[in-house]
This record gives sequence, structure tokens and C-alpha cells, in this order.
Amino acid sequence: MQDNMLELGGSGFDDSDREFAKQIRQSFALDDIEATCVRFGLPSNKHALSEQIEPLYASSTDGIGSTDVGSVSWVVSTVQCRTASYAVGIPYHFWQLLAQGRAPGAHKGMTRAPEPIAGVASDLFAMPELLSAAKEAFVRFRQDATFRDPVGADAKPPLEMSV
Repeated sequence: MQDNMLELGGSGFDDSDREFAKQIRQSFALDDIEATCVRFGLPSNKHALSEQIEPLYASSTDGIGSTDVGSVSWVVSTVQCRTASYAVGIPYHFWQLLAQGRAPGAHKGMTRAPEPIAGVASDLFAMPELLSAAKEAFVRFRQDATFRDPVGADAKPPLEMSV
């Protein structure tokens, strides 16, 4: 799969995207950027935007956030792709991260993710043995790991709060 990703034609970032990311990074101390890179298992380099393909499982998952897809993935196997959409080393929950969401570079990064995901889907359709192996791996995973819903089946949301 990594070979397929290399054929995508690069990151699509241009000099203005790199300059914007560089300016955002300048609002943080280099030590803070380095600490964020270490925490999230990101390559610690001088580039403001990551334009390289990281090996599968190369990043740390210690600091990765939680989403609803985490619960869904216990019921049905899922595919995710992380792409560069903000300056390397910017910690979560800071205005600088949010501000980058409207930048052209962020949109370029976000629009890259569907390509490798579609490639995986294409491979699964083209190679039934790959789909069978994925299903078997999912079944084995579920046999070895049980999902406990942290909310619980009997939880009732306070609907009066939504009125």
C-alpha cells in the first residue's frame, strides 16, 4: 500500500502553504514544538509541514484523541488516514491549530486522505483473498479483545437539556 501512496503525486503544498505554517510555528517556542512532536511520535525536523510518508505504525498513539469512530471500529472494521493539515508540532487545543483549518494547506491535506482510502477499497474489491484475510483478522482481534461500552446500554441522556 505504501507504494500506492507514493504515486499520489506529493503533498500538493506550495511555498505559500509552507510559509504560513512557518509563521504559525513562530508563535511557539522551539522546545514546545519539539515536545509536541515527541508526544505524538512525529518526526522532529525543521520543516513546518510534513511532506513525507511515515511507515505504518511509526507514530505514537499515546496522545491521539478520541472520536466516535473508535467505538464504531469495534463493531465493523474501519480505515483511517492521517494527512498533514496543520504545521508540525502545534499542540492541540490552541487557537493556532484551529486557525489553520481554513488555510489552503489544510484543505489540500484533507483532500488527500480519500485517495489512499479509496485505494484500499479498490484493492479489497479487486482481491477477494485480501478482503477475506481482513475479515479473518478482524474476527481474531475481536476474539482476543472485548469491547466494553463506557456509557452503558441503560444510560439515558438528559433530553430536557436539549430544549
